[in-house]
Amino acid sequence: MKCTFKPLLLLLLISSIAVVSCNDEKEDLTNAVNKEGSVESSVTVEHLDSLHDVLITHHKVWNNSTEFKTIEYRDTLPALGIHNTVAENQDGDTKNVSVKKDYEIFITVK
Repeated sequence: MKCTFKPLLLLLLISSIAVVSCNDEKEDLTNAVNKEGSVESSVTVEHLDSLHDVLITHHKVWNNSTEFKTIEYRDTLPALGIHNTVAENQDGDTKNVSVKKDYEIFITVK
C-alpha cells in the first residue's frame, strides 16, 4: 500500500465547508444527515499487521435524497506498538493482556 495524506486534507476541507460554526450550545449537532445535499464523512483506523495500521476515510455524497457517490481512501500508517493493560471479563475476573495501541482521531474545523 502506498502512503499518501491527500485524502485526509480533503476530509478536513470538506468538514470545514460542512460545519459553519461550533459553540458551547451544541446547536450544530444532529442525529440525522440532511440527504437533500450534504457530504457524510467517517474516519476509522484498522490494524493491518504488527507493523501497519490503515486509515480509512469514507465519504457519502447526498443529492436530492439519493446517494450520488461514495468515495473511500485507504492510507497505510505505522503501527503504534503494543500496550500492556488489565482486562476484566463479565464475571469480574481480571487478567494482564497485551493489546495494540490505537490512534486518536482529531478533526479541526475552522
